[in-house]
Amino acid sequence: MDKLKMRTPDRADENFRKLAALFPNAVTETIVGYDEQGKAIVERAIDKDVLEQEISAQVVEGRQERYQFTWPDKRKSVVLSNAPIAKTLRPDRVKSAGRDGTPGGMDSENVYIEGDNLDALKLLRETYLGKIKMIYIDPPYNTGSDFIYEDDFSQSLAAYLSDSGQFDDDGNRLARNTELNGRFHTDWLNMLYPRLRIARDLLSEDGAIFISIDDNEGNNLKKICDEIFGETHFIGQITVVGNPRGRDYGGIARMHDYVLVYRKSELTRLHLIADKENQFKMFDSVGGFELRELRNRNIKFNKENRPNLYYPFYVDPDTEDANGLHPISLRSVDGWVELWPLESQGVNVVWRWGREKSERNLNVNIMAKPMKNGSYMIVEKYREARVMARSVWWDKDSNTEKGTLLIKELMTGKVFDYPKPVEMIQRMVEMGASGNDIICDFFSGSATTAHAVMRLNAEDGGNRKFIMVQLPEACEAKSEAYKAGYKTICDIGEERIRRAGAKIKRETGAKIDYGFRVFKVDSSNMRDVYYRPDEYRQERLDMFVENIKSDRTPEDLLFQVMLDLGIPLSSGIAETVMAGKRVFSVTDGYLLACFEDNVTQEAVTEIAKRRPFYAVFRDSGLGSDSLAANFEQIFKTYSPNTSRKIL
Repeated sequence: MDKLKMRTPDRADENFRKLAALFPNAVTETIVGYDEQGKAIVERAIDKDVLEQEISAQVVEGRQERYQFTWPDKRKSVVLSNAPIAKTLRPDRVKSAGRDGTPGGMDSENVYIEGDNLDALKLLRETYLGKIKMIYIDPPYNTGSDFIYEDDFSQSLAAYLSDSGQFDDDGNRLARNTELNGRFHTDWLNMLYPRLRIARDLLSEDGAIFISIDDNEGNNLKKICDEIFGETHFIGQITVVGNPRGRDYGGIARMHDYVLVYRKSELTRLHLIADKENQFKMFDSVGGFELRELRNRNIKFNKENRPNLYYPFYVDPDTEDANGLHPISLRSVDGWVELWPLESQGVNVVWRWGREKSERNLNVNIMAKPMKNGSYMIVEKYREARVMARSVWWDKDSNTEKGTLLIKELMTGKVFDYPKPVEMIQRMVEMGASGNDIICDFFSGSATTAHAVMRLNAEDGGNRKFIMVQLPEACEAKSEAYKAGYKTICDIGEERIRRAGAKIKRETGAKIDYGFRVFKVDSSNMRDVYYRPDEYRQERLDMFVENIKSDRTPEDLLFQVMLDLGIPLSSGIAETVMAGKRVFSVTDGYLLACFEDNVTQEAVTEIAKRRPFYAVFRDSGLGSDSLAANFEQIFKTYSPNTSRKIL
């Protein structure tokens, strides 16, 4: 039953709805002021110029017309994407897993980050600038019930409990964005816009971004992507039929969502994908295949300009295999039929392969197929059916129910609502990344993207690496996830990667990276005095003899240094002892870092003799004033090209 409102009707709200129904193009959102923190106060409004034009038969003079897409606080969201932060990524060895899946291992090249994705993207920007081949995200769809990030927003605990929102560790709130909110579209755009701006910086020049969305913000998403990535860099929109039965959204059962695909530049080339609809009908000892004629039908390639591709095969007419194919040879055999490329449009065309390649593939990947006219056709056994991705995906691998069932099976319960099917994400990864490429998902959720990357690597032997980012949203106390022991969404995602990796390893035995290094977005390892020493009077400096926070470990310092120097978080790290001091060696000595106290001249000398590209020490760690004075001379003597850094 409906709950009584117990208040008089809001006439302004009623009138607004009537005008919006008659003139939806006149509905807008506008700034009516600013609060004490300088944040814009936005309310719903009617564009009077548009409304006046709608009820007038003459052209109404108003603001200068121009093609643009804007919204309240857009300029601030640009500033937000560029604003610096004094934060870092702290490693969590306990939650991490090694390449072979061993708990606590830190040798994996995969990365999982817990924290606000805007902060995480900023921390990654310099290190991974232009290095990420593919980004996939599934952001909140703004359906009226989604939680979205409210950047730079904080409130009292009482207000938090009243709003039923959720805070991250830095006091930023996740707010449920409802249609009653006057900033409904504004908040969503301000949330996504700065993140996409940084995402573009991370993409390699031949990279691509895939973004899932539905009808609620699909048009707005395309507009901001056109602005950020460039309208000419729009590759296409994939319609994904995730629910063949459809869901009732106001009279039409909606069956689909979308994936928008943009490229970084003209260098981007999407890969062909496996053609799962084309099932092989022929098999041999190697596997399934289809037949393709070895003759090149293009008359531009002929006997005159490609003589090396024009030669005869010899076909055994008396022998055939289970598929009705006949053995062939490149040498004349008594009783065998000589076969040259057939003419095409009166031109002597050629084979697609040269003689040497044909020799290697005789009777394994090329044979002769008998024709109805009594002749033969030289055919290739094409073992990998690949096609260009289509703009509509309606196969079973796109069904959202498949994603739900997989989670229930893998995690022994429905611990996450509406996860994307891993097969669907795998198809996108197959399109966008290969080899040693890096794939990033900064709305990671249940970590379907990480699962897809591992599965594809196991299938094709690739060494793709993933970077997942997820805010540690609290699981509701009544949810199955919470009852199963998962306190946050990150707990779910990390456990899924562990279980998915174990399952793939068990089923395939593939030699791939099954692990991940876990990091948490946190405040800087350095005290405020490190950044603003001029603000502290001389008599207070004794409070800050140590400029590093007391709860920070050498590993914390190492990874902040790596970020600062642009060294990937996935880099190989080893520990060694030099002159009795613990030293970190990153990427086989590219960086040598010692954060010990009382570092001796012997230790500095030994590090210098290794000739690293970077050498990093704590300022307070140098054991004596004489060592500090001799520090530069030691490196000038043994490794003058080493870049020396002091914390």
